[in-house]
Amino acid sequence: MAATPTATDDTTADRHASEIATQGYTIIPDVIDTDLVDAIATELDRLETELGVGACSNAFEGYATVRIYNLLVHGEVFTRIPVHPGVLPVVDRVLDPGCLISSLSSIAIGPGEKAQPIHADDQLIPLDKPHRPIVCNTMWAITDFTADNGATRLVPGSHLADHDPNPFDDHDTVAAEMTRGSVLVWNGSLWHGGGANSTDERRVGIAMNYCAGFIRQQENQQLGVPPSLVATFPKRLQTLVGYGVYNGLVGHIDKQSPRYLLDGDGDQKMIWDV
Repeated sequence: MAATPTATDDTTADRHASEIATQGYTIIPDVIDTDLVDAIATELDRLETELGVGACSNAFEGYATVRIYNLLVHGEVFTRIPVHPGVLPVVDRVLDPGCLISSLSSIAIGPGEKAQPIHADDQLIPLDKPHRPIVCNTMWAITDFTADNGATRLVPGSHLADHDPNPFDDHDTVAAEMTRGSVLVWNGSLWHGGGANSTDERRVGIAMNYCAGFIRQQENQQLGVPPSLVATFPKRLQTLVGYGVYNGLVGHIDKQSPRYLLDGDGDQKMIWDV
């Protein structure tokens, strides 16, 4: 049985959320225990072989970068990532506890990869900027992240800009250097991009991305993850996948929570019942 991970206390979570509000990002150091990091690394190696996943083939995803999407369907170890008590409390403060899983994937930046174009994760959503956080994304360091091996590049404070970045422009960035087991958390409006890898080893990370409960998810969790599998998840993970109702209204089915599709329990008060 996996050990219970250490939760981030309220004071620490508040501090990290405050850093995200002011500079657009924070790093939670050494928050993921070594056993879980090792297990994730082992499973990613297995999946890459079994699925025959190769390098991507475009400038945004990379030409020497391997990505594996929809990780929740690929094993129990990945179900521990979205609900990790050392990370989720920070995300809850940036969005709110009604947030959803937007995407869960791995990103392995290989030797020789060029820097990814600078972008904002919410720039395809047609809202004037700046706006309240609607996307909060995290990057788990499965290997050390350094400026040389492709650590995520960030433009501090850019989440407060009134426009999105031009991916063809040069931008002054800082590298989110962090040790294995640490987690970078950022506001989805922050300008950022993967770094270039000038080393001879891969930089491996888990992109655990969340969105507000009223935003459509990047990966279609309801169709991408079989309901029979979701039924085995803890309640909070079921809700994060989308089997819940946001603010008593958004996502209901005939005035019931979609949870009834999993276990028959759809008894949740709607906004008009309050």
